Amino acid sequence: MATRTERRRLVRSGSLSSSESYSGSESENDATRIRSAIVQTSVGRKLDLSPRSDDYRRPSSSPPGRRKRRALSRTPSDHTPPRSPPWHGRRRRRRRSFSRSPPLRARSPSTEEGEVRDATPPPKKKKEELDPILTRTGGAYIPPARLRLMQQSITDKSSVAYQRLSWEALKKSINGLINKVNVANIGNIVQELFQENIVRGRGVLARSLVQAQAASPTFTHVYAALVSIINTKFPQTGELIAKRLLLQFQKGFRRNDKNICMTAVKFLAHLVNQQVLHELVALELLTLLLEEPSDDSVEVSVGFLKESGQKLTEVSPRGVHAVFETLRSILHSGKITPRIQYMIEVLFAIRKDNFKEHPAVVPELDLVQEADQITHLLSLGDEFNSEDILNVFQADPDFAANEEKYKAIKAEILGEESSSGSSEAESGEEEEESEEEDEEQQQLDMMDMTDAKVTTLRRTIYLTIMSSLDYEECAHKMLKSMEEGQEREIANMVIECCSQERSYLRFYGLLGQRFCQLNQAWVEQFDDAFQQQYATVHRLETNKLRNVAKFFGQLFYADALPWTGMSCIHLNEEETNSSSRIFVKILFQELAEFMGLSKLNERLKDPLLAMAFEGVLPRDNPKNTRFAINFFTSIGLGGLTDDLREHLKNTQKLIMAQKQVVSSSDTDSSDSDSDSSESSSDTESSSESSSSEDEKPRHQKRKRGKETGREDRKEKDSRKHERSRESGHRSKKDKRSDKREEQERRNRDERRGKSNNHDAKRQRGTPDSERESDQRRQSPPRERELDRRRQSPPR
Repeated sequence: MATRTERRRLVRSGSLSSSESYSGSESENDATRIRSAIVQTSVGRKLDLSPRSDDYRRPSSSPPGRRKRRALSRTPSDHTPPRSPPWHGRRRRRRRSFSRSPPLRARSPSTEEGEVRDATPPPKKKKEELDPILTRTGGAYIPPARLRLMQQSITDKSSVAYQRLSWEALKKSINGLINKVNVANIGNIVQELFQENIVRGRGVLARSLVQAQAASPTFTHVYAALVSIINTKFPQTGELIAKRLLLQFQKGFRRNDKNICMTAVKFLAHLVNQQVLHELVALELLTLLLEEPSDDSVEVSVGFLKESGQKLTEVSPRGVHAVFETLRSILHSGKITPRIQYMIEVLFAIRKDNFKEHPAVVPELDLVQEADQITHLLSLGDEFNSEDILNVFQADPDFAANEEKYKAIKAEILGEESSSGSSEAESGEEEEESEEEDEEQQQLDMMDMTDAKVTTLRRTIYLTIMSSLDYEECAHKMLKSMEEGQEREIANMVIECCSQERSYLRFYGLLGQRFCQLNQAWVEQFDDAFQQQYATVHRLETNKLRNVAKFFGQLFYADALPWTGMSCIHLNEEETNSSSRIFVKILFQELAEFMGLSKLNERLKDPLLAMAFEGVLPRDNPKNTRFAINFFTSIGLGGLTDDLREHLKNTQKLIMAQKQVVSSSDTDSSDSDSDSSESSSDTESSSESSSSEDEKPRHQKRKRGKETGREDRKEKDSRKHERSRESGHRSKKDKRSDKREEQERRNRDERRGKSNNHDAKRQRGTPDSERESDQRRQSPPRERELDRRRQSPPR
């Protein structure tokens, strides 16, 4: 007997009507008929693969046995009778499909049951095959062998396709070599790198090195050594790497990204150790980090000092000392966390051990000589161009010519013959042409009119002086980097640096003394510099003039310069000006301070140096001698002019004696007679009074001597005026003096006459009291007053 489900299936297929399927009694024929209909229906379903419209139903997730009808929600007031089942004479309404899939196609009427329709899908469009090399990222991986075959298949070597293939090969080769480098194989890696065109791929090389170092910071010293080797042959590549690292540090510093700053700073520190970067870059970077200290900035600066502290201590100890003092003040301020404080303390312990655990350059990586290295001086304040366009491919119109140039450079670096495939005859002709060019270059004398070398030398000297802790270190650095014939420029630069200081530093004097004690050539250079500075001293400002004078004063005191260099100084009114007099003043005051006045005086009196001091202590002209005496007396060194004063006195006496001899020979006979008569009368009076001198008091003898001396001087003056009258020079002053002399002569004659009369009376027996009163009356009033005071008894 058929089940309910089977009946429903037969009704749907049309084999059984709904009235027949639900009859009251089923006979055996009906059962047999139903079974045959089920079999036929199942067979037709299996053979017919095309869907039918009335068979489409929405699939249900619940199993068929437990499927329930959806009951409509109705209110309790609705008493609508239930619907009659669909099989009671009415056709069941088809359920609406809520599926969004397109409706299935109706079954073709021509298709019979049991036939299978062929379902062939439409043909797909083929995608255009892209060249993997022309894509943005380089495309899929291409094996090297296939890449070489692709290059060989291109006949035009200057085409863009060939250039792109060679660029891809160059990029992969550089990346592979950078990833393989280590301490043991760095020599081989460098040779292989030079085999590639790293001039064209310098952007790829820089990017690969920076990325490799950021990925493995423990190999930073290896990458820095590789950069130092490349920098000796291609300085532009080394400068590009340094610029990109500085830009990376600036980017991390602005973003407060400690990791980026740490990796960039570590690479920069090892570049400073390898002398690819100047130490001023390191000091500037540390100053920036410690200007506003925080935990991250102090941590970055401590890491930087660990890596480059030993090298900075060697080349710039003064700067390192300032940095450590800043760290000490940060440590004592207590504004940082204990972890950073402990890091600073560990750094001080490492410095105390002289950075033994953190050497600047490992001996295995010290591959470049110091003279061959090229140092780049950059600044964090400058604007750099990272040249990112070098990282990507660019077509080169002169690709073949540039490749040939690099082959020549490669042959020169590696010592190989160019593999251009040319014949032996062509190579011989090229060698001959190169020899001819070398001979022509030797014949031509190239002159650098821009003084670029001099400017570079002066900058190097200045940086060396400023970065040195003491004069011995500075002298050692200069002598190490100096070439022959640069002594004069170094001497002038030392004097110029000394003059630029606000106050004089003994550092410069000791530095000049060190140079002069090394070689006689330095003595000659500084001696010439002294004469040149004295000749152009009027161009210097007061502060510069003082510093230069003290500098040379220290050299003269230490006998680094010979004292014969002072022969250029001439102390007189005509050959000196205010600047030169100030220069000489400061110079001799400095010498007196160092040596003392007595030793300086002994040095000036040295007979071996008398010729050198003829201009300083002139004796040729009384006027110049008097000028020198006044000059040294005004600056507080009058003790140096004792000999000059004696010389001036003796010179005046000699001049007076010479004038007297000339005047005595020119006087008339009448003057000689008058002089002889006066002299005879004087002798007579003196002989007459000599007998009575013993009886006079001693003070009267002194008074008489003073009077005679005064009279002698007046006689000399009268003779001078007489000679002037005879020569014809008559002035108002001379006329007044003549009148005065005539009056004095008359008075003198009157006194002499009275004294003769008084002597005659005394010989006749005049008492002593009268003689004394007569003498008082004859003497001038001033002398009488003095005699009265002497004779009066003390109170």
